[in-house]
Amino acid sequence: MIPCFRLPALPLAHRVGAALMTGAVLMSPMAARATDGYFLDGIGGKAKGAGGVALAQPEDALAIASNPATATEIGHRLDVGVELFIPNRSATITGNAAGLSGTYSGNGANPFVLPDFAYVRPVSDKVSVGIAIYGNGGMNTVYRRNPFSAFGAQGDAGVDLKQIFITPTAAVKVLPGQSLGISPIVVVQAFRAYGIQPFSGYSSDPSHFTNLGTSWSTGAGVRLGYFGHIGRAIRIGGFYETKVKAGHFGKYSGLFSNQGSFDVPAAWGGGIAVTPVRAVTLALDVKRIEYSGVSSVGNPIGLLFTGTPFGATGGPGFGWRDITAIKTGVTWRATPAWTFRAGYSHSGNPVPTNQTLLNILAPGVVAHHITGGATWASRKGVEVTGYVVVAPKNHVYGDGSIPQAFGGGESNIALGETSVGASVGIKF
Repeated sequence: MIPCFRLPALPLAHRVGAALMTGAVLMSPMAARATDGYFLDGIGGKAKGAGGVALAQPEDALAIASNPATATEIGHRLDVGVELFIPNRSATITGNAAGLSGTYSGNGANPFVLPDFAYVRPVSDKVSVGIAIYGNGGMNTVYRRNPFSAFGAQGDAGVDLKQIFITPTAAVKVLPGQSLGISPIVVVQAFRAYGIQPFSGYSSDPSHFTNLGTSWSTGAGVRLGYFGHIGRAIRIGGFYETKVKAGHFGKYSGLFSNQGSFDVPAAWGGGIAVTPVRAVTLALDVKRIEYSGVSSVGNPIGLLFTGTPFGATGGPGFGWRDITAIKTGVTWRATPAWTFRAGYSHSGNPVPTNQTLLNILAPGVVAHHITGGATWASRKGVEVTGYVVVAPKNHVYGDGSIPQAFGGGESNIALGETSVGASVGIKF
């Protein structure tokens, strides 16, 4: 037990970035990608190089993972990609009378290799179908020096959340230049937590709180999309993704709110792409992610002090708020063989300054993404794309983040990310 201080059950975690898979039949959940909170900032090599834009600018088969209606614009193609992802996560605790003060690195696992896959095929002049397999989100921290060892925590501390999305897609041209699409969503997710033993006494189910290995769950939802042309130079697109209702993490029913519940937040957004001259396209996407609508993510830690323990119905979570992500990109078709891209995206910070203590385990606070990429296309329909994404380290400094019952002081968290990737596309 921890002397002198009444400490609540330390929460769970996430993965800073998003777990991806190898293909339609081979799913190998890994780590995370550059992120909007813990959603991907872009899906597919071409979108990644252009700041994540894809809602109105479909350039490869993975565009259906952002907007299913774009399937009618893609033609018959296969895209497979791989990314090397290096997150840099850390935490600093200051002024804590319970012995937690110090600087801690969450980089016990690095780097990560992450694949993705998509295939699209027209079945008539108006209808196209496809499938995409990718990691929509995830978080990982591994603290070799346990931030909670002063309370008797043993071994490494950290969490690992992976979310694998499988999205079969159908789209139809309802009018000339206007398409609607739908993707049933199947999610397979896994979670584990370790090294937070001292806090299990503040759980509604202490035997299902930490160090229990990986727990799995599945869920389902729907993504709807629209894509349309306005004249020759302007394209618009939008999507709405329902909350994905998922089963409970049974091994961690004492950690997550509502006896281990962990749904995927609803999201929606729109985009526009303008081609002012033939070789150049400018694109803008705006996306809203409703993290507060999932209790295990959005509920604040303060609920613990109203008598609601971890794992209980309506129990505490990370305290994340909803965010808006704005993405901009430029694409220059320099020659028939070469296309170049650059972009910038800005994500809102989901972690309030008074919620940073629990988010030592889930510092999903990256705000800025600077991107670049290029594609070489052969005359036989083979494309090779490369890209780089740099997300400078963003700090969130705690303000009233550690209650006196925990020893007081402040918890400060930070995350930066670097990734390089390549993909191969085949047009049939």
